[in-house]
Order: sequence, then C-alpha cells, then structure tokens
Amino acid sequence: MKGDPLIVCEHVDFGYEDQDAVIDVDMEIDQGDYLCIVGENGSGKSTLMKGILGLLKPTGGTLTLDEDLKRTGIGYLPQQTVAQRDFPATVYEVVRSGCLSRRGMRPFYTRKEEQLVLECMEKLKIGALKDHCYRELSGGQQQRVLIARALCATSKLLVLDEPVTGLDPSAIQELYQILQRLNREDGVTILMVSHDIRNVVGQADKILHLGQRVLFYGSAEAYRKSGLGQRFLGTGK
Repeated sequence: MKGDPLIVCEHVDFGYEDQDAVIDVDMEIDQGDYLCIVGENGSGKSTLMKGILGLLKPTGGTLTLDEDLKRTGIGYLPQQTVAQRDFPATVYEVVRSGCLSRRGMRPFYTRKEEQLVLECMEKLKIGALKDHCYRELSGGQQQRVLIARALCATSKLLVLDEPVTGLDPSAIQELYQILQRLNREDGVTILMVSHDIRNVVGQADKILHLGQRVLFYGSAEAYRKSGLGQRFLGTGK
C-alpha cells in the first residue's frame, strides 16, 4: 500500500567541508516505495544515503522526515567489511542486536522483543540457522541475517547499500526475491543503492539516477524507456 511521504528532499545539497557532492535533489520516498539509487562511481549515491540516514546535514535545501519515522528509526544494511563477516556470534545473537535501540537502558530483552527476533528470522527463512555461527555462513545467508537484524530495528524503512556485492548469482536472485516479498507483502519501504542496474530495474518501482545532480527520477518503466536508461542499461540503439 502506497501512503504519505516518509522522506522529502526539496532542493537538497549534501557535501563535505566546502565541496558539495550532491546538488539540488528533489525527490520523495513514499510509504511502500521500492526506490533504487543508481549512477556512476563518484556520482553522490553514498553521500545522498548518508544524508537520508541523518549522518550528514544538508548544506542547502530542506530534508523532511515523517514524524513516525523519527520515532521508529530506519533499518540500515551497510556494506560489510571483512571484520564484520568474521563476527563470532550466533545468528540469533546477531539478529537480536537489532533490538538494542528498543531495549534502551534495560539489561534484558522482553518476551515481545525475543518473539520479534524469531518472526524476523522466519521472514528471512533463517530460522533453522538460529544457533549457527554467523561467520560460518555463506555470503547470501549473512545478508539475510543482517536484513532480519535491520527489521528488528524497524519495519518501516529499510536502507541497503550495495547489498549484492560479492554474492554469487543464485544468492543475488534469492536476496532480490526476499526484498520484493518484504516490500509487496509486508509493506516495507525499501531504498537501495546498487550498481546492479540490470537487475534492479526489474525489482524497484522507482529509479533515482544521480550524476551529482538528479539525472532521472521516476518509475522504473519510464527509466527503461528513457535515453539515459537505455544508455546505462546498454539497450539503446
């Protein structure tokens, strides 16, 4: 179900020190959207994501967050480092750590939080891996664990940074199927930065193509038909 905007960017600039990396972005992320940000390396994709996550303040324009989103927060799946892949904890412990913000100062998790952990694991089809060591999992299984962890933080908006990097083709397709199901069946809004453009235009319903400025913002279908989309996808004549 589409709903009211969760995030609205109005002529927003983001940058570092005296240099703007993203200029004059106008776009909105609505409840139920599946939006993918694409572009060349250095086009500002990661900078825009950091701004949306609140890690960078706008240097110009206005960024507005839905009040409910401010309370529930954003589930974030960053690119994994080698050290994170080697994390020596069980799958259950990793997923449950997504509830830390809910727990606050309490020294224990509530029964409701423990139940949420199990539910999120079932959604990602990793219930059978509950007691397995995270570092012994395949790359695709690790990504599913991290998505379950992010959903424990919030089920409203899931932000993913290059989630298929390093995965084999079958794991990539499995991950896309899971994200599509979360979006269409559970109503999770998804924002994803990806270089895997040929796959994502078949997954997302909206595309934002950055080249420091917005070069395209609209439906995936319109992007496929646009001159920019055809050049980027290699389908133009």
